Amino acid sequence: MAEDATRASRTMPESPDPPAPVMTDQMEHGHDERRGQRRQHVVMPPSDGVVEELLKTRQPLYKRPLVFAAAAALLIAAAFIGVPYYTYALSHEWTDDAYIEGHIIQISSKVAGHVAQVHVSDNQEVKQGDLLVEVDPREYAARLAQARAALQAAIARQQAAQATVALTYVTAEAGVQQASSGLELTQAAMQTARAQVGSARSRYEQARAQVETALASAAEARAQILAAEAEAIRAEADVRRMQELAKREQISRQDLDQAIATARATKAHLEAARKKASASEAQVAEARAAQQTAAESLRQTESQVAEAQARIGEALGRLASAQAAPHQVAVSRAQADLASAEVEQARAAVEQAVIDLSSTQIAAPKSGRVTRRSVEAGAYVHVGQALMAMVPRDVWVVANFMETQLADMRTGQPVEITVDAYPATRFKGRVDSIQAGTGARFSLLPPENATGNFVKVVQRIPVKIVFDASPSPDHLLSPGMSVVPVVKVK
Repeated sequence: MAEDATRASRTMPESPDPPAPVMTDQMEHGHDERRGQRRQHVVMPPSDGVVEELLKTRQPLYKRPLVFAAAAALLIAAAFIGVPYYTYALSHEWTDDAYIEGHIIQISSKVAGHVAQVHVSDNQEVKQGDLLVEVDPREYAARLAQARAALQAAIARQQAAQATVALTYVTAEAGVQQASSGLELTQAAMQTARAQVGSARSRYEQARAQVETALASAAEARAQILAAEAEAIRAEADVRRMQELAKREQISRQDLDQAIATARATKAHLEAARKKASASEAQVAEARAAQQTAAESLRQTESQVAEAQARIGEALGRLASAQAAPHQVAVSRAQADLASAEVEQARAAVEQAVIDLSSTQIAAPKSGRVTRRSVEAGAYVHVGQALMAMVPRDVWVVANFMETQLADMRTGQPVEITVDAYPATRFKGRVDSIQAGTGARFSLLPPENATGNFVKVVQRIPVKIVFDASPSPDHLLSPGMSVVPVVKVK
């Protein structure tokens, strides 16, 4: 407007006389539309003094003191707020693509059987070593008793084999002595008689060892009877349960028939075990009779010492027997080694039975919380079947930073962690490690940038962040919770 006024003053003619009035017609619509008349207004041009005063009062905005002071104040406020934020942004990196991670331990059964009792519930805190689940241990206790009986039988067989080796060795020595004493008939006959006495005594010892072996076999048979009786009782109980379920039409006829067949098979196994026990008792009686026979033979051999002095022809037969004695000793030693191996095998079976029996009690491997419990008392579990999961208290953060944010990020840098569940709490942590590869590279279908059109996408790299201190019990941190970590990189 000042420029228009100046331009108007320059175009005005200079005259000492006052300028003549100029008449202009303007249309004005008033409140009273009935008049509709034209009014004439007289517009007087401004004088030079008025124009100069108008130019002085109308200054530019940037030259006004108040405007300049307001702009300076805004600039100072922006610098006061923006500089710290800019400095903070340069020295910190953050992302909302971050989550709580932790170990999830799947609790499974090492043995198969019916669950006797479940001692925990979902989301319950447990300590390391606390009992979680108990599997029915009766079957495994019977197996342990059977394995121990088998071990005793194997030890008895080992002792019998070692006695046989000693007997064979003694017989071989006797044969060698008989062969060496063939020159002197009387001495050879005497030595032959004494060797017969020694052989009879060895046979007596062998018979006694056989009695012990038969007793061990009988004990093993009795243990098998106990195991078969336990299995038969369990099968009968299963049949009764199946019959009740069949009456309610909760199971098929095929399952009931299978349970009945199993019960019959266990009864047959029980009868076979009883027959085996009877046979073992008969073997014990037979071994005892053989022991008595060996004792009688020993007495008869001792009474025939005088008669053996005249038997020269027996020296030749014993010489031939002495020549084969080393082979017999080798065979006896091989049988003794086999018996020793059977003992070790039986001991391993006992150890395995002990492990299986102890595995019926499932304890907590670490302290933590029980989740996703899927086992109930009375259910039948298989080997390796998942029963529940445990989440230990050790948790950390996996933050997926963009690759452009990792230029200054290093291991050990401090981190401030905000959990979405607890927005008013700040957790302290530090950078533990940076994954050697982007998340997309380890995905199920990694990208193939060599095929088709290529569009560059900023990749994200997982960064592991650990807490400086364990979170308090008031702040439960579980895997999968969303967090916002802020890493101080400078």
